[in-house]
Amino acid sequence: MRKWFLILAAASLAAGCAVKHDPPVTDEQIANAVYRHNGPNELTLFTMINNQNGSGAHTSLMINASQRVIFDPAGSFRDPKIVARNDVVYGVTPYLEDVYTRFHARQTYHVVIQRMPVSPEVAELALRLAQSKGEVVDGRCAASTSEILAQLPGLNVVPSISPKKVMAQFGQVPTVSTRSLYEYDDEDRFSALRDYDPDAAKASFKRMQDRKQVKAPYTY
Repeated sequence: MRKWFLILAAASLAAGCAVKHDPPVTDEQIANAVYRHNGPNELTLFTMINNQNGSGAHTSLMINASQRVIFDPAGSFRDPKIVARNDVVYGVTPYLEDVYTRFHARQTYHVVIQRMPVSPEVAELALRLAQSKGEVVDGRCAASTSEILAQLPGLNVVPSISPKKVMAQFGQVPTVSTRSLYEYDDEDRFSALRDYDPDAAKASFKRMQDRKQVKAPYTY
């Protein structure tokens, strides 16, 4: 009986699924938002964990390739100041990465951050797969992310609908480093987005360049 209940519940959920459409952006906006990070080519898996029951709530993937983006499938990290198309968030500067993680970490959730260095070819493949995935329906964040990871050489990830299972598989790669971010601030996570000022971020970045705290290839 329980099995049939779960099957029916899943069918009902699927029937009610709707794609969260990103605010429309032009090709020019995306081109202007491109951010190239001078760090190593890298995949960063974000897993949001419920602090009360330990369940996985959301999965996303930051990709540092020829540009740095976050594949945020069916995510809520959206704002007119954020350039996103088909669940890919563009212009992921260190500032925006920090805003993204703190947007999700709060009293009820923490964020597990797993980083893995990869070759430029693997990073670029991940970027292309994320850009071609399209907008994802609710409830398939882990599935869509793990489908991308499953196509990358050397990871041996099996697609799963469970954020924690994807996290566990990714964590088995010997070169993965893991840390957790806890925040205990306001439950209104959108306050982080309201405070986000991309112009201020660019100005701060320019000051860092002027002080030679940032190497020249680190471009905005």
